Amino acid sequence: FRDGEFDAVVCQFGVMFFPDKPKAFAEARRVLRPGGTLIFNVWDRIEENEFADLVTTSLESVFPDDPPRFLARTPYGYYDHRAIERDLAAGGFRKSPQIVTLPARSRASSPRSPAIAFCQGTPLRAEIESRNATRMNEATDVAAAAIAKRFGTGAVDARMQAHVVMVSS
Repeated sequence: FRDGEFDAVVCQFGVMFFPDKPKAFAEARRVLRPGGTLIFNVWDRIEENEFADLVTTSLESVFPDDPPRFLARTPYGYYDHRAIERDLAAGGFRKSPQIVTLPARSRASSPRSPAIAFCQGTPLRAEIESRNATRMNEATDVAAAAIAKRFGTGAVDARMQAHVVMVSS
């Protein structure tokens, strides 16, 4: 795209996957018109996202020598306001970002639903399989049991939290 072509650049829950965040922010800034806005959201730290945290900690019992930490490292690993501000500045944004923290609830019909979603439906699956592909069902069962222990065996309701970041060029 040409320089200054857009009024806004929006990214929903993707920034945490960028290998070079300042470079990505510089590209967003380049395509924004003067006064344009970059808006993105990221998950808060894993401890504020109970299902993800329970799945991560429960897998330590399945793989004690090398627990899969994908969730804590990547989708829930880019939450620190200072790091976000530093990366935006390194990408050429001179104004301070506005960061709004949004608490919410995550609900599922059973403990098994979030366990399957995280263990089998995210890149965490590859980390589990790289340790021992034959233990996928066991890992999912252990995660479901941890969620059930905390929230019960019926419908489950857990805390989740994200940040919305807005910064003008």
